[in-house]
Amino acid sequence: MISYQNRMSKHLILIISAAVALLLPLSAWAGAARLDINAAIDPITAEFLVRSIDRAESEKAEFLLVRLNTPGGFASSMEDIISRMLASKVPIIVYVAPSGAKAASAGFFVLLAADVAAMAPGTNTGAAHPLMAIGGFPIEGGEAGKTLTEKITSNAKAFLRSIASKRNRNIEEAEKGVVESKSFTDSEALDKHLIDLVARDEMDLLQRLDGFKVRMFSGQEKALKTRGEPITDYLMTTREKFLSMISQPNLALLLGVAGLILLYFEFSNPGFVAPGVIGGICVLLSILGFSFLPINYVGVLLILLAIGLFIAEVKVQGFGILGFGGVVAMVIGTLILIDAPDPAMRIGLATAIGVALPFAVIFIILLVALLKSMTQKVVTGDRGMIGLVGVADSDVHRSGRVRVRGEYWAARSDAPVQAGRPVRVVDIENLTVKVEEISE
Repeated sequence: MISYQNRMSKHLILIISAAVALLLPLSAWAGAARLDINAAIDPITAEFLVRSIDRAESEKAEFLLVRLNTPGGFASSMEDIISRMLASKVPIIVYVAPSGAKAASAGFFVLLAADVAAMAPGTNTGAAHPLMAIGGFPIEGGEAGKTLTEKITSNAKAFLRSIASKRNRNIEEAEKGVVESKSFTDSEALDKHLIDLVARDEMDLLQRLDGFKVRMFSGQEKALKTRGEPITDYLMTTREKFLSMISQPNLALLLGVAGLILLYFEFSNPGFVAPGVIGGICVLLSILGFSFLPINYVGVLLILLAIGLFIAEVKVQGFGILGFGGVVAMVIGTLILIDAPDPAMRIGLATAIGVALPFAVIFIILLVALLKSMTQKVVTGDRGMIGLVGVADSDVHRSGRVRVRGEYWAARSDAPVQAGRPVRVVDIENLTVKVEEISE
């Protein structure tokens, strides 16, 4: 019995040892990682990229490949991304792909900050001139505006120089992307030493980078191992996908407007329930989406002014002038609602007009219906008795009885009313109607 237990213990130890041997390589996995950025650079994109770099470091990835296609984005989100990239212990390869893609504006900075910068044929980068804006529109002319723009441009140039010098890129040409808002094709960027190579596809890129020596921002040199390395795709979490979707300016605006209309309909016609529930959810989602975006409060005030003008149009009969002013105020307020000079991050003109006109029409129709319902006579319940005509069934003064609508009611009146005289109900209280005699 004892020998059997000893054999079982030995077998158990062997099984545990084998399991540990299998698990150890997994914990020390040294494959590669890959992710895609196919949208504007915003707080959600920055969160995703920073989290991916953290994960690649914890998994000891050989490198992190970022396939980039962006029109630009917010400077604060770009700075968060670059700060984490420069501190990364894992080599980061930024590849502008596929053909037709671009790394413009903030994407230009991200591309130059990579350990390895590569582009596919038919792509472009640059156009990174920083815009100083008020209400989302670039400042033009004026000494104050010129001075502010120069300060921001100087700051962007200094930031770009520090990156380009560490990555051994052409500083003078890189500055042209900021000062002159110059764009570069893939071949121009390669000739001017802004990127490291042009690769026709990802397979070509990885084959050519095998053994490529990179100098990390910390000064450490590392030879890349790209050939035959297993690559794991990093994806956005469900939360990040959801937030990225609702934080799109156009969608956030549509959710907000639809929610307001549904809530207004529910308040005007209590009892439907569903419009109120759906409208409340839409408004909350819109607020959540806008919370990730820089809001211009002048735009908010213009939208509120537009709503006030729509109400005034119905109340005072402005012959369309107030309503037209409301549409103009809403369009301008919507255009400048997102305080970003980059057109890719603002609400488009077509969306602004497409939202303002239907919103104005629907809002005015619902408002007119509400005002008409408020002026209509009550025809149900106790208050529906007021104004009805009947006959005094007995003498009525401090008490009495009348017949109204085929029903007998206790009644009273300020002046005596003889039986058989026609009366009109002027008030009702505790099932006693107050009447007055109708003169012939």
